[in-house]
Amino acid sequence: MLRSELIDRLHEENPHLTRRDMERVVAVVLESVTQTLERGARVELRGFGAFSVRHRKARAGRNPRTGDPVAVPEKHVPFFRTGKDLRERIDESRD
Repeated sequence: MLRSELIDRLHEENPHLTRRDMERVVAVVLESVTQTLERGARVELRGFGAFSVRHRKARAGRNPRTGDPVAVPEKHVPFFRTGKDLRERIDESRD
């Protein structure tokens, strides 16, 4: 689902709010999650999952074209872990 599709669906389910209002709601939620992760904190949405930041140490990698060694610097990356309810719903829908 694209961001615009999410906004459209929310607008359909909440006709008393304008599409512009829905755009703001989605933007605020996503910006809040982003800012929280930037601070290194965790965001948990019960039943859906949890966003966190993981640290990756510096390592030696390889250029896939040439095979030459390349230094990969340490970095922090976003990580998402699904909640139990979401995992169960997805598993049930695949039967």
